[in-house]
Amino acid sequence: MRSDAERERLRETFDQIAESYHRVRPGYPEALFDDLTVLAGLMPGDRLLEVGCGTGKATLPLARRGFRITCVELGAGLAAVARRNLAGFDAEVVQGRLEDWRPRQPVNLVYAATAWHWVDPAVRYQRAWEALRPGGHLALWASEHVFPDGGDPFFREIQDVYDEIGEGLPPGATCPRPGELPDERADIDASGLFEVTAVRQYGWEQVYDAEAYIDLLGTFSGHLVMADWQRERLYGEIRRRLAARPDRSVRRGWGTVLHVARRRDEPAVTRLAGSG
Repeated sequence: MRSDAERERLRETFDQIAESYHRVRPGYPEALFDDLTVLAGLMPGDRLLEVGCGTGKATLPLARRGFRITCVELGAGLAAVARRNLAGFDAEVVQGRLEDWRPRQPVNLVYAATAWHWVDPAVRYQRAWEALRPGGHLALWASEHVFPDGGDPFFREIQDVYDEIGEGLPPGATCPRPGELPDERADIDASGLFEVTAVRQYGWEQVYDAEAYIDLLGTFSGHLVMADWQRERLYGEIRRRLAARPDRSVRRGWGTVLHVARRRDEPAVTRLAGSG
């Protein structure tokens, strides 16, 4: 588990690359938002709270469905891009941390897309519970790298360069296939504040040329904090290897797990501070 200081340092790196983040990070499948609307019993006009909206990748699809959304975003640069992208919708972007923020009125849904892991584990479920109306829902999902059968071998082949620069995979790291990503239902249940009602997996694929793929890597915290020599070595080798391919591109598999959980009227257990 990351320390508080490390978590703060890494999550603040995204604000440095707000424009490229919106340009190169993938969105999420429309089916996810359709399912979420049904699973959380949402109706147009309902109030939603998004935790860590970034540039609005997950906000826009829900704003287009007629929901009123308040977004809490730590980074000033990310918040500015999100406000621009959400202009004309019933969406407000507040710069701040969920850990410190309090809603003006209860909401129907609290959700986080590729952001929940940046919130302090000691308080995040409690803050979400406090923001929700009775019977409201929490929804969590995050984009992950998946490795379909017959998928592009590039990612395994390039690991020798990551090993060379001291950024190899940790012991025990796995390469999950689509539909086989680990889920977070145990962590949600352990909060004692929510009852998991649905877990669904989604997968898709995207093709990148060398520069687009390097731009994508430049939006990941682990690559952002690499030393210059590490990035130069890695990115130079990516360019060289993809240039030798007939189509000069790489196919990356993406997956995500949607978790939907209903707010308990009363906490089932007392969660230990710092757990999660």
